[in-house]
Amino acid sequence: MVVLLLLGCGLPAALVVGVIRETDSRPTVSRVGASAADDPATAVARGLSDRITAQLHRQSAALLGGDRAGFLAVADPAAHNDLRRRFAALRELKVTGWRAEPSGLPVPIIGKPGEWRLLVRFQYCFVTPNCRPSPVLIGTRWRENGDQPRMVAMEESKSVETGTRPWEISDLAVAIGARTIVATTPALRGKLPGLLAQAEAAAKVADGYAVTGSPPDRYRIFYAGRTEWQRWYGGERPEWTGGYAVTVGGGHHEVVLNAEGLSNSGTDDLLRHELTHAASLPERGYPGKLTWWLVEGLAEFAGAGGQAVDRYEGIADVRKMVRGGWDGKLEGVNPADDASAERVAASYGIGYLAVRHLVDRYGPLRLLTFFKTVVHDGRTIDAASGKAFGEQWSTLHDECVAYVRATAA
Repeated sequence: MVVLLLLGCGLPAALVVGVIRETDSRPTVSRVGASAADDPATAVARGLSDRITAQLHRQSAALLGGDRAGFLAVADPAAHNDLRRRFAALRELKVTGWRAEPSGLPVPIIGKPGEWRLLVRFQYCFVTPNCRPSPVLIGTRWRENGDQPRMVAMEESKSVETGTRPWEISDLAVAIGARTIVATTPALRGKLPGLLAQAEAAAKVADGYAVTGSPPDRYRIFYAGRTEWQRWYGGERPEWTGGYAVTVGGGHHEVVLNAEGLSNSGTDDLLRHELTHAASLPERGYPGKLTWWLVEGLAEFAGAGGQAVDRYEGIADVRKMVRGGWDGKLEGVNPADDASAERVAASYGIGYLAVRHLVDRYGPLRLLTFFKTVVHDGRTIDAASGKAFGEQWSTLHDECVAYVRATAA
């Protein structure tokens, strides 16, 4: 993709296929009749792409080799502060894989003669060599400089699906255990030893909910302060959110905890909950609101840590919702983004109690078969019920609801 208009750079307008302005977030594209093989402008862009790719490969090798000077060497000095932070954060996370692949061709930036923007697909691994890498698409900006173009900037990813990764925008302090990576800001570094111990204990629980038989190579956990909570992975979560797991590809879900107001015991429960999501959910996410009660109910069941049902923290909120006119349907019990804290706790509690009833009656293995059939295989809940339990779902649904009502009485 090159330029859509004659911009004073010597390219005829008939040859151009794309344009980016300084304020654009992505290039616009227009088709032309000539093939790429016959298009001199495209050939120019392709040649530049090859030279940028060589620079990216040098930078990747420097990162993996711990060579900060080499990592910075491909860039203009104006980009060094941002790149130093990224280098330090990625090294803290024990980056073991980092591959850069151009996505499309570079596009000239209007108003910046000799500067181009190129989308790059980076694939990364932490701690574990040769893992299934997680991809992230990042815009990069370059200045022509003979055989060795210079990086002007590396943008934030701002992915629609996941938002910006913590290592793109924050200094990080990291602790690594046998099953987990825990990262936070330098200001919260003192929390790391306790968080790591809690995460390692939670990972042992979560591993038992890997319904495909393969838990993550490492659970990745990011502990966010107030500012980071608003920025990491795009922020903008419902106010009642204490943590979440976001899919980042490569079989990984990265977990974020909100440091604001999180007690020590609450952290234990939340870690078991979120790491169970990371272990149990498919890479593509889950089907939607109709199965919310099952997805969250399983995570709540793990989060409860085997405690007696009458000690479940949300039981009082479930009781209030049941007595307040709950319609008795598991589907659609999920709370709205602006729901009250009590309504949220009740929704999670109903999911927990429904899953607990199924586990009590059929055992954990058959419950996981049910979960996998619905959430991973995409079959209907009726088909999954027949496969896992040998019962019609309408019958079991009513049993689960009866159990919720009786327990909350």
